[in-house]
Amino acid sequence: MNWIYWGKLYDSKFQASCLAKRMEEDWWIYGYECPGQVEVFRSRRGRFGVRFTV
Repeated sequence: MNWIYWGKLYDSKFQASCLAKRMEEDWWIYGYECPGQVEVFRSRRGRFGVRFTV
């Protein structure tokens, strides 16, 4: 299982979790494959990102 990281980091966990929820619910609208697992993570510098598996 390899993680795919979204290309942007966010200042708040809320912003990252909104993107994660959108990926879980609206993947079919944008033509993405259905993500198996979506997770919000915290970087070493304290910013938040989203990673997912396909």
